[in-house]
Amino acid sequence: MSNEFTAHSAIPLVEAAVSANKLTAGAATNIRRWLEKSGYRRYVPAILDLVRTEKFAELDALFWEVIPFGTGGRRGPMAAMGSATMNPRTVAESANGLAVHLLSTNGGKGGKAVIACDTRNNSAEFAKITATTLAARGLKVYLFDGCRSTPELSFAVRHLACDVGVVISASHNPPADNGFKAYWSNGGQVLPPHDKGIIDAVYQSDEIPEMDFDACRRSGQIEMIGETLDAAFIAAVVAQSLSTARDLAVLFTPLHGVGETSVYRTLRQAGFTKASIFEGQRPPDGNFPGVPKQLPNPELPAVFDPPIVEARAKHIPLILASDPDADRLGVCVRDRSGEYVHLTGNRIGVLLADYVLRKRAAAGTLSPDHFLCYTLVTSPLIGALGRKAGVRVVDDLLVGFKYIGRLIDQLGPEKFVFGAEESLGYLTGTYARDKDASVAALLLSESAAELALENKTLLDRLDELSIEHGYYLESQRSESCKGPKGRAQIEQLMQAFASAPPRDLAGVQLVRVRDYIRHEVRDLPANTKAADLPEPKGDMLVFEARAEGMTISLAARPSGTEPKIKIYFFAQSAVPSASELGRIKAETETRLTAFMDALSLWMKSIWA
Repeated sequence: MSNEFTAHSAIPLVEAAVSANKLTAGAATNIRRWLEKSGYRRYVPAILDLVRTEKFAELDALFWEVIPFGTGGRRGPMAAMGSATMNPRTVAESANGLAVHLLSTNGGKGGKAVIACDTRNNSAEFAKITATTLAARGLKVYLFDGCRSTPELSFAVRHLACDVGVVISASHNPPADNGFKAYWSNGGQVLPPHDKGIIDAVYQSDEIPEMDFDACRRSGQIEMIGETLDAAFIAAVVAQSLSTARDLAVLFTPLHGVGETSVYRTLRQAGFTKASIFEGQRPPDGNFPGVPKQLPNPELPAVFDPPIVEARAKHIPLILASDPDADRLGVCVRDRSGEYVHLTGNRIGVLLADYVLRKRAAAGTLSPDHFLCYTLVTSPLIGALGRKAGVRVVDDLLVGFKYIGRLIDQLGPEKFVFGAEESLGYLTGTYARDKDASVAALLLSESAAELALENKTLLDRLDELSIEHGYYLESQRSESCKGPKGRAQIEQLMQAFASAPPRDLAGVQLVRVRDYIRHEVRDLPANTKAADLPEPKGDMLVFEARAEGMTISLAARPSGTEPKIKIYFFAQSAVPSASELGRIKAETETRLTAFMDALSLWMKSIWA
């Protein structure tokens, strides 16, 4: 590259590319910042080379946005540089923003931080960058000596009395992604006002102080932690046990993530001697080679295809899977015909709530002051179970387990019974403030072991609950909308939902909407305000529908972790008798599918 080609020379070419529609305006703004601010000087030669060779599509992918903080912190594709990607600079500025905000809240008194990472590519490197950045801001840093689960990080924040914590992980995203999850002193992900304070500090970062990792270790400013913390965490999880039933074979897969350090160790330490681990998805590997399509999301039935082969050969009735950072739990159950049924997050949550409530009621440890909670897009059957058990039900939480963590502290940890979100997130106990696959695996295995003593399965228990409470069916669809065009598509669709929602979907009329953006309830189809809507406030719309013989509703929201718009569907039908359950299931599923298909057609018409 010519020495004469400088940032001053490049900026006119960048602006010309915007005029020629080769580059988005947002990318141009971010490129200019990286070229002009001194904190980005090490990236200038690479940016100039891309501008000089007119690789504007690549530049747009790297710079089209400043990677945002969403539901689970900062998350996105990895690259060597770029404001829209996870790279050493965006990780360092994330850590810097966290430290600067912490110091602004405590008068510059320093503090303590703990850091964990999963098995993803570059996670260990990003964890070290985070550690040295926090240390350079004067914090004492505890760094795990290897990959650990997100819930163990939540536990560690509390156990070590830290002010903040960080997990380097992109949860269940594809191999190309990574992320930065920030935690506050209660062990929960950051919430207002701290989230905004951190974001502001991140976006204002220019020069970021640096320290040498080995020098920090020698001085004690960075301290490695491991087995002692692990043992305390596993003991806290095992302490949530509600039964001594252990005679059950379980096959567990960590999907190449950290689950062996938490989920599998919990099961074995709790006494599930017949628990085994699936070798084909066992090795920690950020490329997830043994997972179909390299998508390590236990919400996807396909991830269970390889372990099902082994489970069938060995007659194992229960398969459990955790995502790469082991905060979510997926489940497959063998039915009476020998086939394996993949459970949705809602059905797992129902089974866990049912088990915890039944066991605690039998033990006499429930009262009207106890509470369970779940998000707005999670099965309302959990609420029905809670109300029958006589406990308080909180069912209006926004998506994100951080809201459950906050509620635990607001209403009192000693009264917390169970928390759930439909995306495979569950918690009981007070040892953490984030969802935990290990405690979910323990309790679900106990429930399955107890049912086996009666020659029943978890599927049989779901049927019993349907007969008692009615048949609840939930489903979800999402549309990926990547890049700047995708963001505009999401905004366009959310606006259409709010201002001109569909009137008729397969013969079902939408009659009311709860708008958590505008804080109002509106009657449809006139879309006129009927009432104010109290907290919470979030980017979500919940529609109620009128259908003969059943209740149907849907919720729409942009994903906080991926470039998607998510639609959640709910149906409920009465079950007159056990003999009619099969018919009711089929009819409900047919009606809901038609409703969903009609909505998909409406969405496509908006984008046409």
